[in-house]
Amino acid sequence: MSAAATTATCQKAGVIFLHGLGDTPAGWSDIKHQMAQLNPKLASPEITWDFPAAPVIPISVNGGATMPGWFDLYDWPIDVTAPDDPAGTMRAVETIRAAIAKLEAAGVPTERIVVGGFSQGGAIALNTAYRHPAKLGGCVALSGWLNMKADFAEGKEFPTEASKATPCLWGHGAMDDKVLFPHQKIGVDLLTARGVTVDASNYPMGHSAHPEELAKLAAFLAGILFP
Repeated sequence: MSAAATTATCQKAGVIFLHGLGDTPAGWSDIKHQMAQLNPKLASPEITWDFPAAPVIPISVNGGATMPGWFDLYDWPIDVTAPDDPAGTMRAVETIRAAIAKLEAAGVPTERIVVGGFSQGGAIALNTAYRHPAKLGGCVALSGWLNMKADFAEGKEFPTEASKATPCLWGHGAMDDKVLFPHQKIGVDLLTARGVTVDASNYPMGHSAHPEELAKLAAFLAGILFP
């Protein structure tokens, strides 16, 4: 094998995956092993997996009781008219930007970093990826939604020009009773209208992850990290 081929196959990569409301990193950390079982390439030691923890904050829809959350929520279930928490969202985006910068400082190329998340974590993944000043390897939203949608409308500054080249994988349950299903079409339509390539699928399930969805995720990650 040539030196160039060796370098290409050993290039560092990173996956940052965010849990949902009320959860912890442990709730999704097993996805690292699931991905490796679905595609052996994803067992590579060259991949750094990062599962950030949301801060424990008061959640309005929970009567102000504290729980792990990336930003505040005011309605439940989360329908398409749910109000946003701009300050909380941007604090969370800054947290993930710092995680991206840490990977970059460790030698991971920006275009080989994938940011993803489930539910509220998916909302932050979308906002992080498409507000980012550079192209990332990819963005994943599982049962998530694009909050702060007005920032992504025609004529607005987001998605940034570079981030439009970041591909997105978006899966959602057609029977989701927590993050309501119409969120997917609205978010996908907004992003695709602005030039983002989105691979969107829905599954016969509620607010969860489907085996077919995870298989598609493994293929998406392998295609980006080991093309």
